[in-house]
Amino acid sequence: MRLSLKYLIALVALLSVILTMTASIISGYRAEQQSLIESTLETNQAYAEKMAITTDGFLSSTLQSLKISGKYLSSYMSSEYVDDYLIPEADRMREQTNTFNSVSIVDKEGQILATSPQTLDLMGKELDSIGGKQALKKREPYISQPYVGLTNRLIIFISSPIVDENGRYLGLIGGTIYLKEDNILQEVLGEHFYENGSYVYVVDQSGRIIYHQNHDRVNDIVLENPVVKQIQLGKSGAMEVVNTEGIEMLAGYSPIPLTNWGVVTQRSKKESLAPSITMIKEMAKMTVPFIIISLLVILYIAHQIANPLTKLASYAESSTENNQEEKINKVRAWYYEAIQLKKALNYSLNFFQDRVNFFIHQSTIDPLTKLKNRRAMDAYLKEWTEQETPYAVLIFDIDKFKRINDTYGHSVGDEVLKYLAESMHYVTRKDDVCCRFGGEEFVILLPETDQKAAFQIAERLRKKLESTVSPCGEVVTISIGIATCPQDGTHPAELLELADQCLYEAKRTGRNRTVECATLMK
Repeated sequence: MRLSLKYLIALVALLSVILTMTASIISGYRAEQQSLIESTLETNQAYAEKMAITTDGFLSSTLQSLKISGKYLSSYMSSEYVDDYLIPEADRMREQTNTFNSVSIVDKEGQILATSPQTLDLMGKELDSIGGKQALKKREPYISQPYVGLTNRLIIFISSPIVDENGRYLGLIGGTIYLKEDNILQEVLGEHFYENGSYVYVVDQSGRIIYHQNHDRVNDIVLENPVVKQIQLGKSGAMEVVNTEGIEMLAGYSPIPLTNWGVVTQRSKKESLAPSITMIKEMAKMTVPFIIISLLVILYIAHQIANPLTKLASYAESSTENNQEEKINKVRAWYYEAIQLKKALNYSLNFFQDRVNFFIHQSTIDPLTKLKNRRAMDAYLKEWTEQETPYAVLIFDIDKFKRINDTYGHSVGDEVLKYLAESMHYVTRKDDVCCRFGGEEFVILLPETDQKAAFQIAERLRKKLESTVSPCGEVVTISIGIATCPQDGTHPAELLELADQCLYEAKRTGRNRTVECATLMK
């Protein structure tokens, strides 16, 4: 079978385009996957640390509530006050605080004076549970490790001693949390910010699961989990792990100081990398039509190349005839056509590379606020430093943003972040670069800008926010730190650190203000 030169040229050219495009897509795909993994690990670590702080605060608040109740009960620790004081107080602690599944009031001898609910049928009996005995023995605020209680439930026992005004030990008031039933930990930890394969669980200091969205996992021992081993060492961080079901997970972890428990936030690696699959599909949709167009162009050019080559072969075949040398010399235009083919191919390949670069560029954009992310910010700083371009850095965050999330929920918090991003674009110039630094912290890079102009832009943004109602229904304010290059420093890391110190000073001196390095140095 004789293959036409026209189709041979077209096949070689098309293969070149496809292979080059495939290599570029694979490279972009791998870069996107690595970026998603790093982003998920950082986010899970931050969320685990946040949940650890929240849980620690909840437990401290619970112990304080028990302490206050114990002080009230110190005047009524006898059987004659059971109906009028002890049982009502036990009911109040269970129903109004919405913390405990059951509450018990016990005298110093270990006799249960009152319980809530009364259906437990424990009044008058001796407190014989492991946690109860340990609490009576310690005579101090106490949070037990998980154990099976008098009601044959897996529980933890949180208690506070009851002492009289002279400091004599009278007994204790304690509450139980049923680990395998609906409990307060679900309200504290149950609402995670992801869906589809993401969840939070808590382990005690012995590696036992004490909270899990799947109640069947509560009381499992997971000591072999490398994340749990890190928690037992008192460390926080993030890593890739394989869970007990053999699923690859991206986990963040953090210890809870008050109890030596640990919080683990993890999401399946498959779900985390799903956006990269979507990127590949979108790239395929975008590139297939251009491949078809390129094929048509290549066939046409191949035809133009084949015609003079056919003539050249014909002339060469009859080269013995007179005057054929002159005709062959005229075919030198073939080289020009070859150059045009090369240019056409280069044009097509450059076009496809531009499309690949476009999709790779999307990985430098924060998906929530549509601002530049940390990677893009670092690239701008590196470029300006190498070119010795003067610039200013504004670092700021929303004052008391945690309260907004806690009060209105994370979805409203996200709307506030997007509202701030829009405000940043409103007050900045065309060449300014607006970035999300991480969480609720943002950065604006101002090229060719001195300290005075940077301060004016910062104040314009701050005043706009303090005079406008945000999506949460109230005014939000920001604190801003400013550093300029080369006045305050020449290295990006140094300038970011200085600006961050100024931000901290703005927070320390009352929030809703702008602090420059010059002010900080005074």
